[in-house]
Amino acid sequence: MSYLRCLFTISISLFAIATNSTADEPGFVSMFNGSDLTGWEGQPGWWSVRDGVLIAESTAEKPCTRSHYLYWTGGEPGDFDMRCRFRISAEGNSGVQFRSERRANWDTWGYQGDMDGAGVYMGCLYQHERGLVAQRGQKVHIDQEGKKTITTFADADELLKGVHRQQWNSYRILAKGPHVSMWINDVLMCEVEDHQPRLGLRKGIIALQMHQGPPMKVEYSDLKIRIDTP
Repeated sequence: MSYLRCLFTISISLFAIATNSTADEPGFVSMFNGSDLTGWEGQPGWWSVRDGVLIAESTAEKPCTRSHYLYWTGGEPGDFDMRCRFRISAEGNSGVQFRSERRANWDTWGYQGDMDGAGVYMGCLYQHERGLVAQRGQKVHIDQEGKKTITTFADADELLKGVHRQQWNSYRILAKGPHVSMWINDVLMCEVEDHQPRLGLRKGIIALQMHQGPPMKVEYSDLKIRIDTP
């Protein structure tokens, strides 16, 4: 093999590695190409890509009357470490659905890492049937019968001070076995150990929420995931 051909082959290999994982965080793969909705499925006419950002927006002229989700089509992971950046308007409500099931009309059922512009649900863990599983600043243990034991490790209002309102923030969701932990801007928001079989799903889809209600806007970028073997 000639020197130039060898150099070209090495360059292509390095490019492939760079586009599928981050150099500083081995094992992570990109969930979003920054250009279009390839790898995602959602209700037509609601999700778009601008300047490398996934966007969903409702207005007075185009209200959102029923919540719906943008599904990631890259798999249904169980144990994983997911990272993304988000920005949400003052009136906004959204979240990252995970270990979830698809439902009709672009709906879902399962866990959600919550976020909202008002800061009420920011950093909380939600589940469609149970509502709030863990509030910000809580460590929650749920036994097989659904009994919750709650320990408060931080003040919810103090944790909220670390969230940049209407600006870009980072979100991290770590799921391993019955354990789920979530961080915003590298600060732990809540932890859950969930042993309730029917509700504490161990794997499922990932999706992004567009919430019904007043006009709002939510943006996501830099979505990446490392899927681990249980």
